[in-house]
Order: sequence, then structure tokens, then C-alpha cells
Amino acid sequence: MKRIALPLVALFAAVGLASLAQAAVKSSKHDLSALTGTDAQICVVCHTPHKADTSTTDAPLWNHKLTTATYTLYDSPTFNGKGSIVQPAGVSKLCLSCHDGTVALDAYGTNTGTTMISTAGNLGTDLKKSHPVSFTYDSTLQTADGELADPATLPAGWLNSGKFECSSCHDVHNKLNLDKMLNKANTGSALCLTCHLK
Repeated sequence: MKRIALPLVALFAAVGLASLAQAAVKSSKHDLSALTGTDAQICVVCHTPHKADTSTTDAPLWNHKLTTATYTLYDSPTFNGKGSIVQPAGVSKLCLSCHDGTVALDAYGTNTGTTMISTAGNLGTDLKKSHPVSFTYDSTLQTADGELADPATLPAGWLNSGKFECSSCHDVHNKLNLDKMLNKANTGSALCLTCHLK
């Protein structure tokens, strides 16, 4: 009986987690199930169980067309991480595959897509006025900056492969159901103060 119980517990836990993720995405800005061709599936625009894009390892079973845009990057004399950015990559490139306005929302699987993201969510390819992404956030950067939190003290999952990405502030699956799909409420700048020691 014990041998059966553990797999059943694992199965119910996995189903529960999947239900939580679906419940958080459902009715959020990332619920794209109304797009033509989705058959009302919530996850299919980004993920697929078969024939996934293997050119990226930054998301499981990726199904959305990746952007090939070149970006104008954030630059400031006080930003010490600019040497570690060539172009947005990793998870941020996945986000920009919808949010840069060069790839249609419904460009997934074999669909070429025609529906572009709205003006409010379209960052474009000029990221000069956006928070920098895809830079290495390590103890060297912390020391050079002097006002950043120790990367070892950041919440689990805050950095992706040692880099600060879009997902450092935003939760694509909206698990906390916060405004702007944030990873943490920003009351009193709490989100910003996770990294910035002010």
C-alpha cells in the first residue's frame, strides 16, 4: 500500500500545482486562450507537449516563435552591469518575443500569427528607458555598485542562471495575482528594495 500511496501523492501534488498555475494564468493578461486556433487552451501559445522549440532551454516545451530583433539597450553612467549585456537573452528574450512588437501573439506552433500586442504592453525594441535585463548580477557587480543586495540573499528564483531578467520582477504565470504580474507587491517600493539598498 505504501508503494502506491507515494506515487499517488506525487500525482495529486503535480495536478494541484498545474491547477494553481492554470488558475493564476486564467483570466490574467497572459490568458491568450481567446486567440484564433488555441481551441480555448490557456497554455498552448507558450508551451506544447509535442514538437517543442529545442533552440531554447529557458522555458519547458517552448511553443512560441522567438524574436530575432536587435535592441537598443539601457545605458547609464551609474549602471555597472552593462559590460555583461550583449542583447537580451534567456527568459527575457522569451518575454520580448511578444512584448517587443515584432512577433505576433498568435505566432506559435505552425501558426504565423497576425495579432500584435497592444500599445500598453508593447515595449518596442528601444529598451533605453526600461530596467536593464540579461545582465550578470553577482558579487562583483554588488561590490562595484555599492548599493545592491548580495545576490546570495535574493529570493529563490529571482535570478536566472545568475542573470537579472524580466522574470526577476514579473511572474509570467501570475501566481501572486498582483498588479503588473509582479513577483512581490511594490507597496513602499518593496519590490525595488529587494535589490536596491536605498
